[in-house]
Amino acid sequence: MTIKRILIANRGEIAARIIRTCRLLGIETVLAASSADRHSVPARLADRTLCIGPARSTESYLQVGTIVQAALGVRADAIHPGYGFLSERAALARACEENGIIFIGPTAEQIASVGDKLRARSEAQAADVPVVPGGAVEDLEDAMTLAVRLGAPLLVKAVGGGGGRGMKRIEDVTELPQAVQLAASEAGVAFGDARLYLERFVTGGRHIEVQVLGDGAGRVIHLGERDCSVQRRYQKLIEETPAPNLSASLRERLHAAAVRFAERLAYRGAGTVEFLVDPARDAFYFLEMNARIQVEHPVTEAVTGIDLIAEQIAIADGAGLRIRQEQITWQGCALECRVNAEDPARDFQPSPGRVATVRWPAGEGIRVDTHIEAGSQVPPFYDSLLAKIIAHAPNRTAALMRMRQALIAAQVTGISTNLTLHQDILADAQFQAGGVDTGFLTRYLQRSDTGAAHG
Repeated sequence: MTIKRILIANRGEIAARIIRTCRLLGIETVLAASSADRHSVPARLADRTLCIGPARSTESYLQVGTIVQAALGVRADAIHPGYGFLSERAALARACEENGIIFIGPTAEQIASVGDKLRARSEAQAADVPVVPGGAVEDLEDAMTLAVRLGAPLLVKAVGGGGGRGMKRIEDVTELPQAVQLAASEAGVAFGDARLYLERFVTGGRHIEVQVLGDGAGRVIHLGERDCSVQRRYQKLIEETPAPNLSASLRERLHAAAVRFAERLAYRGAGTVEFLVDPARDAFYFLEMNARIQVEHPVTEAVTGIDLIAEQIAIADGAGLRIRQEQITWQGCALECRVNAEDPARDFQPSPGRVATVRWPAGEGIRVDTHIEAGSQVPPFYDSLLAKIIAHAPNRTAALMRMRQALIAAQVTGISTNLTLHQDILADAQFQAGGVDTGFLTRYLQRSDTGAAHG
């Protein structure tokens, strides 16, 4: 292995997660941290920590030049971007290529190909992967014409979007002008790209994604799918694998479509191809590809026994795919609950501050990825994710039971969290039956008096 030292250009639980695998591989880690994260758990775990700027991410974690100079300064062989921040910015991958630094991820061109949602749609169609009916719009008149043709409900989406930003749902075409204005404004601020496109909204759709690994030379394998349908405002909350209540035929077609898409790009590294599944029609549509490690990757690791971070590093280091498709086996079921610093009783208002006490669950089949301990400071500048609790068991019923016990055992004081909400969702009959759609959580919160019972 030529990679001996990695600069981790991220924070929080994913930074700690990357450090853990690097330790096992004997790779030295340098954490690029903002001033707010200099005394964090990842800073203590890393072999070395380098302050890259003020707390606000625009002045630290989002500075491509600063990150690259930091890597050069510490003589890092590679940069791991984690997820979020610069992980899907072609500029960072390109800067690494230009400066002789290994980027642990896809090429700059591949990031650009999937980062532009319209370009990604075209690539999907070229790979014979179905896409949601829709298309690009140049202005409001263009949008109105397409909206009338597609029919409501519709989604207005940002071409350079992600994480639900620049995305608006409309139930009637008359709502389109305001939605277009808001989406374009939001997208312009978030991504520096105000371009939009429209897609038909699939009622009752499920959000299912397929994990892939590619060697960058055209060989691609998949590691199964994850169901990410429990989400609020397009932000995922609970994920599981395998996706429950899918026909064997549909599952196989999803896997094959994801591999075809990644093969077309000669994709390098770990990536996730996301689909909208329409159970009523036994059909699916391409949504996007995330050219990075996903927050929810631990559930795939649990059922396959494969360390995805280690595979990312190996591929970036030139080892290619170390696993053949026929070698991958899936054992049991795994679920992940995202524990966030937010108050469901107050419309999920963020809850930064100092954590007083923490108790994370442990035991057979339980994994917790976190950067939080007693005394940890939760800054107001970043994502509210505190931890991911993962439960793995031989079947879904057992995994649900194991997760419910883990959530009861978990305790965080000093700030508000969504732990109780997770317990209530797992006790819900519809969720227990499996196969809920992306509208499930909204309906659940409405039934529960808009979450007021989950303080």
